[in-house]
Amino acid sequence: MTPDPATRTPVIIDCDPGHDDALAIALALASPEVEVLGITTIGGNAPLAATTRNAGRVLALLGRADVPVAAGPAQPLNRPLETAPQVHGVSGLDGADLPEPLAAPRPEGALEFLRQTLLAAPAPVTLVPTGPLTNIGLLLRTYPEVAAKIGRISLMGGAMRAGNWTPAAEFNIWVDPEAARIVFRSGLPITMCGLEVTHKALFGWPEIARLDALGTRIGTVFADLLRFFVKFHLERYGTADTPVHDAVAVAAVARPGMVGTRRYHVDVEVTGELTRGRTVVDDRGQSGTGLEANVDVALDIDRAAFADLLIGAIASYG
Repeated sequence: MTPDPATRTPVIIDCDPGHDDALAIALALASPEVEVLGITTIGGNAPLAATTRNAGRVLALLGRADVPVAAGPAQPLNRPLETAPQVHGVSGLDGADLPEPLAAPRPEGALEFLRQTLLAAPAPVTLVPTGPLTNIGLLLRTYPEVAAKIGRISLMGGAMRAGNWTPAAEFNIWVDPEAARIVFRSGLPITMCGLEVTHKALFGWPEIARLDALGTRIGTVFADLLRFFVKFHLERYGTADTPVHDAVAVAAVARPGMVGTRRYHVDVEVTGELTRGRTVVDDRGQSGTGLEANVDVALDIDRAAFADLLIGAIASYG
């Protein structure tokens, strides 16, 4: 049954597309439980010009050029940008033939788009950041009054234990740890979909075959994107089971029962020589400072149900 439009969760996706960002966008736009108000972009998987173009390319592929795109700053708050061409290719979306954007990015940019959209929204908006947290940290630092219009932040980033970019840090947090610290210390409701859960949200050859079997252009494009993504994971980790990280942050909003969480205190290391970008999760009550739990940390997801959700979303585009 399609949800009543009045009960849909309004969301803004903040992203750095990125193969898994592309799937997150597709899932959000196909989910009747959410209403996508817009997409903001940031540099991360690729430089800002590429990630902004990629957001437009994904929207053109999905027939949703009506969704506004607004670009953020080209650099993190205090550091030079570090990108991941070895993971996502030079374009950020290597491996498939996508159309060019059909609409230009919004002229006011991400910060003003976020501020204006939040203030105009009749109900609290859920932010879904799937890249570095520069845009969200900058928004909260510049316009703290908009926090009252944010219902929740469901982000992909962080890890309780080992990172995937350094031994200590997950990539999104590593790129802009100062922005991440602003977000985690904001007092807003946060769901952190970090590596503990996204490494259970896996696609491999059987799931790619299911996308191919859809027999649609969109199914083929996403199958090709995932083939490229699987190739990297085979070379780097020796397995075809590939985490579709960013779509988990959308699933946590659209299908909250699919993602299991526990509540912990989380903060971000910004100065450590070896630990920059680590999300310090106090899962044993060892802080000794009496700090209250501030984040719902995602830990579990049903791999089969997640795959069915994503493949069903891609199938819905026809």
